[in-house]
Amino acid sequence: MNQNNIENIKSQMRRGVLEYCILSILEKKHAYASELIGKLKEARIIVVEGTLYPLLTRQKNQGLLTYRWEESTQGPPRKYYSLTDKGQAVLLEMDKAWKELVETLEILRK
Repeated sequence: MNQNNIENIKSQMRRGVLEYCILSILEKKHAYASELIGKLKEARIIVVEGTLYPLLTRQKNQGLLTYRWEESTQGPPRKYYSLTDKGQAVLLEMDKAWKELVETLEILRK
């Protein structure tokens, strides 16, 4: 398998957990899109606005997130996202699913 294939697989795996990552970040504090991108980048998950905004909209439409507008000293108002109670409940279920997945992989890798 060449390096391009490996990078493609890694990219797909990261995309697969992106929704989980977003909810995890917003559990700690509300954030606007650029902050989310920065946090994801710190964690070595590179995502662009064109990927993030549709995902945030989908999570909002599912009732997992809410948002509020806040004035900014640097430019236009910012849309701050936060978890709803439903989003918190879904995050707890995702935590369980992640732990189960890790346990399964550990069994298979032995």
